[in-house]
Parts: sequence; structure tokens; C-alpha cells
Amino acid sequence: MRTSTADPSRIALARTWLLTAAADPAVIAASASCGADVVVLDLEDGVADRDKPAARHHTARRLDDGHTAWVRINDATTSHWAEDLRMLADTGRLGGVMLAKTEHAEQVEATAERLPAGTAIVALIESALGLEEARPIARAAATARLAFGSGDFRRDTGAGADPVSLAYARSRLVVASRAERIAPPIDGPTHADTDLIAGVAVGVAAGMTGKLCLRPDHIASISTALSPTAHDIDWAETVIARLGVDGAHVTDGSDRPKLARALRIRQLATAFATDGS
Repeated sequence: MRTSTADPSRIALARTWLLTAAADPAVIAASASCGADVVVLDLEDGVADRDKPAARHHTARRLDDGHTAWVRINDATTSHWAEDLRMLADTGRLGGVMLAKTEHAEQVEATAERLPAGTAIVALIESALGLEEARPIARAAATARLAFGSGDFRRDTGAGADPVSLAYARSRLVVASRAERIAPPIDGPTHADTDLIAGVAVGVAAGMTGKLCLRPDHIASISTALSPTAHDIDWAETVIARLGVDGAHVTDGSDRPKLARALRIRQLATAFATDGS
């Protein structure tokens, strides 16, 4: 069995996660130049049942041709899950797997067992049960991040789309991720252009650092909104210069949190500049 090509540090920092329906080879090819941090070939909701065999074929060809991509596979309660994993078990440059409708840590573990060694998994939390099991799911060895499937979560629970209605769910995912020392979660997509920046801000306020997207023309705006601004960077450098990178000049209790935030901003600014974004 092959090993994964995933880079843990890039997964943790990835802001934009573009879901691309795998049923159309032309759409798959176009996604390579879209500018997303992560392109996810979608075998689940983006593909009708009758088209799933063809989508698996296109995905396998893409990966075996030397292209790296993530793949969203169907949930573990369906027969499609086993077929997806059978295709991916010995394919080419698999970046990682997004597991739809995750509700138990055992589903992550069973998925990992059928994939190339070391394959990272992003667990999509899309139901009340998945939310209740968020911390054990985050604790699973293969779980790199959690992601919020906000649309399916709303369908399952009857919750509204407004920030207040979904605040508890977002907060639970953030807390579970932090408690298990994995990267912060990825928020669900925002569909309308007019709501995009506000939608990103809702996730950022909750502590999320990535966002699913369905449209390539949203990528640049999301990346900018999830990156430190010039003002953030100036503030961070001023704080670090005053307090010292090692905290040598800390004088009161409020200095430590400020320094930690400043160092995080510097880390992100450096990483995104190195990555060319």
C-alpha cells in the first residue's frame, strides 16, 4: 500500500477548501488553477448516484496522472463508502480524504484502515449526533481537522441559517478541536456573493480558520479575509518588539495573551507569504 503525500503543516494552515464535482473531467482539470489552498474532488453530494462510478474513474485517473488532490468520499453508512475507498486504496497522489457525515470516531478509524498509510482525514460534522461526538472524532489518530457541514446540519436539526442559530455548533467544533490539539475547524460554505465576507467573519469570530467553498470566484475573497491584514502585521511586530519574542519584557498578565496572538499573526503572515498567497 502506498503512503500519503499529505503535508500536516499545509493542512493546518489551509484556508480555502474548494469542493469540485468529480463527475466532469473538464471541471476537475479547471480546478487545478483556481488558487484554492485545497481542491477536494467530490464523490458525495456533488455527484448523483448514477454518476458515482464515472466520478470514481475520473478521480482515479486524475490522481494517477500525477496530480495531487483531496477527495470527499461518501459517508460510512452507505455502500458508496466502500467503493470509494476501494478506488483510493492504491491510487496516486492522494492529498487526503474528507469523510462526509461523520458521526463516530470509529468511522474515521475504519476509513483510515482502508487508505494509504498516513492519509489525513477531515471529518465533516453534519448532524446532531456528529456534533455530540465531535471530541472523540477529533481525537481519532487520522483526524487532521473537523469541518462544519452547515447545510446538512440545518436539515438534520431544523436550525436556522443565521449566525446565532449556528453559534453553538460552531463553538462546539472549535472547542473540540482545541481540546484535542488539532488545527481549528473549517466552516461551511457561503453561497451568496453579498453574504460572503460576513459569512467568513462569522466563522472567524467563532475561532474557525478555514472555509469550504463551492465557487472558484469566492476563493480570493475568502483567502484575503482569513489572512492577517497589514494592520494586523504592524500591530504584531510592534508587540513582539516591545515584549520580546521570548517574553523577556512582559510586565503584567495581559502581556502574555497579546504576545501569543502577535506571534501567531507573524507565523501566519510568514507562512502565507512563503506560499505565495
